[in-house]
Amino acid sequence: MKNDGKTDAREKTIARVSLISIVANVALAAFKAVAGLAASSISIILDAVNNLSDSLSSIITIIGIKLAGKKPDKKHPYGHGRIEYISASIISAIILYAGFTALKESIVKIINPTRPSYSNLTLVILSAAIIVKLLLASFVKKAGKKAMSKALEASGDDARNDALLSASVLASALAMRFFGLSLEAYVSVLISVFIIKSGIEMLKDTFDDILGARVSSDTAKAVKETVCNIPGVYGAYDLFLNDYGPKRLQGSIHIEVLDTMTAAQIDELSNKVMVEVFNKHGVILTAVGIYSRNTNDQEATDAKEKVLEILESHKDVLQMHGFYMNKEMKIIKFDVIISFDVKDRETECARILQEVSKEFPGYSVKINLDSDMSD
Repeated sequence: MKNDGKTDAREKTIARVSLISIVANVALAAFKAVAGLAASSISIILDAVNNLSDSLSSIITIIGIKLAGKKPDKKHPYGHGRIEYISASIISAIILYAGFTALKESIVKIINPTRPSYSNLTLVILSAAIIVKLLLASFVKKAGKKAMSKALEASGDDARNDALLSASVLASALAMRFFGLSLEAYVSVLISVFIIKSGIEMLKDTFDDILGARVSSDTAKAVKETVCNIPGVYGAYDLFLNDYGPKRLQGSIHIEVLDTMTAAQIDELSNKVMVEVFNKHGVILTAVGIYSRNTNDQEATDAKEKVLEILESHKDVLQMHGFYMNKEMKIIKFDVIISFDVKDRETECARILQEVSKEFPGYSVKINLDSDMSD
């Protein structure tokens, strides 16, 4: 199961978009630096520095995608895809640095105000910069979502923030030019706080990816729907997916099958599940577990309904699956998913075990406590 062609195309897209960002930001920084020095405007100069930091972010993105594209090796058998999340966190840190630097300089200018002088050319440069940044933000953000690149999405958000910063600088310049009001320092404080907030949110998102965030609801539901549509599968449960980088999801799933199936039939069905999921979603299932389903046994069906009635009184039970009743060995087994909101899930599971055992005397009840890993 390989998708090297798609991976190469993705890397080229990210590199191309990042290179466009570098050229655009360097050009903007140069024009703003000249305009800022000419007008003696700290806000314009900081805006230029911020554009340079964006160029650095794009360079980090290119380096990150190249390192993430390295083939798996003995030390890293799952590949190097998570390097992209590390590069995205570095970009977030750069955004935070730019935000705090701008905040510091803005406060200094409030304490020690100066009166900048804005020419018509300065106003034109600022206006053009806003338009370029908005177009660049839309382009980069869209490309980032399409390529599933957290680093590009972060760069797109940063470009949008830069457009807002430039807009605030332009607004303060117009206020100074036409009304004699020096507002640039105060406006810069507000925008700096906004940039800091955005950087913190970006950093949190990338840390979630590194730590192992819950797989998206859309992905989980789509994978389970694909599996359930395969003939011979009567239910899909326990979808565990590990994220080893964008478009690098690997994990396992349990399927419910009839207890009359042979090992050969189960093996064939498991392989079909793996192939279908990969072809449709690009998700690699490294294992397909099996739950057996009682066949043509009314007593087992009634017992399952009774267990479901008991579980209905436990509001924190999200799901029961994998039910099987072995009348010869006097065993009833099933899995329950209890919400993470319950402080002591083990104790809640023990209560359920006690209630079910009381309802079925003479049977050995075995309950597996599952976690709410996916929708």
